[in-house]
Amino acid sequence: MYSKDDIYRVKLILIKIDYILEICSIGIVKSLEDEKVTRPAILMHLTSIAEQFSKIKDSDFLNQFDEEDVKGAIDTRNFIAHDYEGINLPIIEFIIRERLPILKNEIEKILQ
Repeated sequence: MYSKDDIYRVKLILIKIDYILEICSIGIVKSLEDEKVTRPAILMHLTSIAEQFSKIKDSDFLNQFDEEDVKGAIDTRNFIAHDYEGINLPIIEFIIRERLPILKNEIEKILQ
């Protein structure tokens, strides 16, 4: 069985994904165009997702996730942190549209 801390981190990732999807309910592109409120919120939640992945201690638990999703989350976090103004929004849109729903599904299966 996995540690409570690691399970908590994965549940927090799921919550952050839900927050991003809720923010984007008005439309992903529209949400990313808003430089004052919704874009910063989305980017902060993406950063938080990567940080939670980085804190998972059990490598067997972490290996249940697609390696590219974990690496992608961490790479996205680094890009946000180091070049905030140069963020490639089409990549963020792709992550939200294509990868987050898959990651959400993986987490839900793991937590069952």
